[in-house]
Amino acid sequence: MSWSQPLGGVVPPVCTPLDAAGEVDTASLARLVGHLVDGGVHGLFALGSSSEVAFLTDRQRALALETVVEAAAGRVPVLAGVIDMTTPRVVEHARDALAAGADALVATAPFYARTHPVEIARHFRILRERADLPLFAYDLPVCVHSKLAPALVRELAEDGTLAGLKDSSGDEGSLRRLLVALGGRHGRADGPAPAFSILTGSELTVDAALLAGADGVVPGLGNVDPAGYVRLYDAVRGGDLDTAVKEQERLVELFGMVDAGPEGEMGRNSSAIGAFKHALRLLGVFTHGTTADPQIPLGTEPVALVERHLRTAGLLPVR
Repeated sequence: MSWSQPLGGVVPPVCTPLDAAGEVDTASLARLVGHLVDGGVHGLFALGSSSEVAFLTDRQRALALETVVEAAAGRVPVLAGVIDMTTPRVVEHARDALAAGADALVATAPFYARTHPVEIARHFRILRERADLPLFAYDLPVCVHSKLAPALVRELAEDGTLAGLKDSSGDEGSLRRLLVALGGRHGRADGPAPAFSILTGSELTVDAALLAGADGVVPGLGNVDPAGYVRLYDAVRGGDLDTAVKEQERLVELFGMVDAGPEGEMGRNSSAIGAFKHALRLLGVFTHGTTADPQIPLGTEPVALVERHLRTAGLLPVR
């Protein structure tokens, strides 16, 4: 399978709701898919970082992906994260994703062992050969300890190994260099890899990335406010930059919920994922705000802060 046009728009990394026992809450997950599709998103990324993919068992991963694919019902493409430490394990996840009906795969570079760029390229090429689905690279050096160099990404784009890139490196300069190397803002359609899609993972600089030539965004916060990110995307694409900046600034304020958990008591991942999940619970999408072990759950005061952010952003009525 291949796409003749780059995937663009808003593609949220779908949170995985868990019940009080820590098992996948399929009813809440189906509601979330409906919430996202009704919000106008252009695709769904199941089993990404905001999905807590690294915390889920293989059984839970399979159930979550099957639920997302079934609930999406072909209305938007579903990208399946096949993230794992080594190529053989990633290939196994890819085969499961293909069987589940996913439309594309998302994989990081290998991790645990130190990996040379030649081995990273081989990893992606093996995966593409053994799973007949479009493959997106996930640049996430904070977790995998390898930064995907623009030259390597371009090479894999030009030879058809990669259909796209989700850039969560936080290196805006590197992203801009890649965009320029692939043809720049106005030359992407005629560039060296015209069907290659570049998606930013930075919720806070979407307007700038789109203006630079990115095709879309994969925002964790998009679980909470998908319609806001769709409005932002549409405003940039329509040339209404004042509206785009205003919407981006509102979303920056809303993003403040990720710091609701006290820094001295829990990790930032616990705080951010817990905030997204409790926000979805407050919005009536999730039944529980449970996060996977060993993440620390949010207490009463942090949840109240999440609620205040929702009200300020206009997602809940102001009291």
